[in-house]
Amino acid sequence: MANKNAENYKTLMEKDAENFLPSVSVDCIIFGFHEGILKILLSKFDGNQKWMLPGGFVYLDENVNDAAYRILSKRTGLNEIYLKQFYLFGDTGRVHPDDNKHILTVDANHPEKDPHWLLRRFVSVGYYALVEYSKLKIKAADSEEVQWFHINEVPELYGDHNKIIEKAVNSIRSQINTIPIGYELLAEKFTMSDLRVIYETILDRKLDRRNFQRKMLASGFILKLDEVSKKWGSKSATLFTFDKEKYNFALKNGTAYNEW
Repeated sequence: MANKNAENYKTLMEKDAENFLPSVSVDCIIFGFHEGILKILLSKFDGNQKWMLPGGFVYLDENVNDAAYRILSKRTGLNEIYLKQFYLFGDTGRVHPDDNKHILTVDANHPEKDPHWLLRRFVSVGYYALVEYSKLKIKAADSEEVQWFHINEVPELYGDHNKIIEKAVNSIRSQINTIPIGYELLAEKFTMSDLRVIYETILDRKLDRRNFQRKMLASGFILKLDEVSKKWGSKSATLFTFDKEKYNFALKNGTAYNEW
């Protein structure tokens, strides 16, 4: 079998529908935290005006979860990723047929197939991934552009992808007490301001600085280091780290971290 990770969208479009699980696609929201900003990774085909979520299709011999990991590994260069399936998107009008027709006609050398399997109705399995920005090796396929966007500055996207992002954020928000969001997004050493910004962005509200730190330290999952950072300005900020053993135990057993 051909190397699935090496395929770009043009080679996928040229494949027959029989290679894939019928009418099922995968869309992934990749969250990263960099320079005090929570970001989302988007991609765009050459000649296409609309950005979209990284995604793809499921091969007949492939588990759906494995397809999501494959797509994410191809984009991020990471093999170990915190990945969670959160919703199935199946509205009849979730993608406008003209958008897919445009993608097919951008490449003039694309063989004519009428109707092409891409023009059929698809339901999409939504996943979100939490990745540490410093470990990423972003990869773009041929004839494709990949870019990070501020979570609050996402443009109008392809199909229902804006709604998929909104649903992902709401899903994380509703489960923020049991999701290791800071553990997955932050580097080994971080400031309490870094962690608080992530929570404030997801919850869409300001949190009291002192109360937030008190709650986080009381959880027992965060350790204060005898080190400082000046990246938040001229004033030194204390660095912290996660107690990985306790954090992984809590994650495995579904222990709530904090309530906001």
